[in-house]
Amino acid sequence: MNAQVKSVLPPLIFGVAGLALWQLLTVAAGVPSFLLPSPTAIAGEFTDNFGRILDAATATGTNALIGLILGSVCGIVAAMFAVRFHVVDGLLTPLAAAAAAVPIVALAPLLNSMYSTTTDTPRRMVVTIVVFFPMFVSTARGLRQVPQVHADLMTSYAAGGWQVTRTVRLPAALPHLFTGLRIAAPGAVIAAIIAEYFGGLQNGLGSRITSAAANTAYPRAWAYVVGAMLVGLLFLSVVLVIEHLTRRPRPPSPFTAKGLFNTAWRTK
Repeated sequence: MNAQVKSVLPPLIFGVAGLALWQLLTVAAGVPSFLLPSPTAIAGEFTDNFGRILDAATATGTNALIGLILGSVCGIVAAMFAVRFHVVDGLLTPLAAAAAAVPIVALAPLLNSMYSTTTDTPRRMVVTIVVFFPMFVSTARGLRQVPQVHADLMTSYAAGGWQVTRTVRLPAALPHLFTGLRIAAPGAVIAAIIAEYFGGLQNGLGSRITSAAANTAYPRAWAYVVGAMLVGLLFLSVVLVIEHLTRRPRPPSPFTAKGLFNTAWRTK
């Protein structure tokens, strides 16, 4: 059994066992649907309303994706300026912390009142603000953690500040950058859904969840929740795939057979 199967098998078994226990408790104990619908009822609603769930997931996912891209770009660029200039760092860090401290439930209604209710701009702005802070903090931390020997080497080459940032700091900051993305990607979906609870277009997962719950269609509301979970997992999976594709292969250790062969070959 290879390592990938060993890593996937335990959560898969746990998930199946959890669903079986959920089904058993809701059916055997007679739990009413407004408290907790059974997995089979949720699955039936998900299948019957798959087209509507897909349309709502597309609308929410589009807002989350645009906000994620804008927030990530702004966070990375702001981190580059903050690391490069101490004055900018002193200005942006408190502002980023203040933006992260503003709750979505207070921000979304305010933006909805500032812009038209027939546009997705407020929701995308909410996602952008939510994504900005983790991307700014993670990228800035990675940009600062450059090995001193690399910085000294670029100084000996008379490289400018932006050259050092582009050629040394950004590549070294990639692990921290993707750490921020792993946090920001599901957070973008959550922010987009919560922003839909406060008016605007009724085309997303958040508005469909509240509408189904208001009509006492609780299995259908949970089916939309499952759709939201799938969108969040999709965002996270894409980030993990991009991280894997951009990861540089490590050179073989000189103490392994391959490393000894390469060392001997270079010395010939």
